[in-house]
Amino acid sequence: QVQLVESGGGLVQAGGALRLSCEASISIGRFDPIGWYRQPPGEQRELVGTISRRGLTVYADSVKGRFTISRDNAMNTVYLQMGSLKPEDTAVYYCYAKEFVPTVEYRPREVWGLGTLVTVSS
Repeated sequence: QVQLVESGGGLVQAGGALRLSCEASISIGRFDPIGWYRQPPGEQRELVGTISRRGLTVYADSVKGRFTISRDNAMNTVYLQMGSLKPEDTAVYYCYAKEFVPTVEYRPREVWGLGTLVTVSS
């Protein structure tokens, strides 16, 4: 059973910074990609950003230049460093991973964490 566990959420003032962590129960090299989604109150879940097995990152336009995804392979952990936070960044942040599969005959599983709440006050 593969699990993702987020941590680091909390209350922060606008303009501040926060780092979220996502620890996987297996090597993060088994995922392609792994990263973050978020769901603001009353809104649809949306992509924040991901990192591929090769280390390539993709970010939503709304967070480019403010958020950075990094990883520590030895710790099986992916991070989301958030800076210049805005009230509209308030959301439940979910770690997401898609299992890497070596053959197209296999349907890769998607794994989600339970989420961590980030609240940005004005």
